[in-house]
Amino acid sequence: MPKLWNETIEEHRRAVRDAVLETTAALLAEQGLRGVTMSQIAEGSGIGRATLYKYFPDIEAIMAAWHERQIASHLDELAELRDRADTPGQRLQAVLERYAFIQQQRHGHGAEISALLHRGDHVAHAEQHLRHFIRELLAEGVQAGEVRDDVAPDELTGYCLHALAGAGGLTSKAAVRRLVVVTLTGLRPEN
Repeated sequence: MPKLWNETIEEHRRAVRDAVLETTAALLAEQGLRGVTMSQIAEGSGIGRATLYKYFPDIEAIMAAWHERQIASHLDELAELRDRADTPGQRLQAVLERYAFIQQQRHGHGAEISALLHRGDHVAHAEQHLRHFIRELLAEGVQAGEVRDDVAPDELTGYCLHALAGAGGLTSKAAVRRLVVVTLTGLRPEN
């Protein structure tokens, strides 16, 4: 097949897949996990059920694919924020603040959907990537004298991630920002 034809087919498959993921997420937000059927997803995506089953065997597989895409998007966003800031301290602050807001949004899924989304291998891989990412920012901050050097970067990474997981229970942006400030204060070098 000509290259253009292959690219067109891949674009079409990607568009169908994206439509399925978005439709499923919207339906789950409206109706909950038990209220959504593959027929509704196919209809909302503008495809037939048989076509849907060519892409995904069930709703759980669709949600896992959607979640993988979300995680990749979040990690890309954190990397972009890191790359925009000038100093190690600014990079760390930008990344930790955005991470805290991601944690706040994450807890809006509901228990049943959250349990489904967070049980795959993709989550463990993403958490490992995130830990490495934060550890590098912290090590960079230590070298610049902006982060304390009396605690190992691995330990500080755990501190940051656990502290900011608390943003999941917060209801306001101001509260999330205060949590970030408290976390950053704990990272400052002692004078």
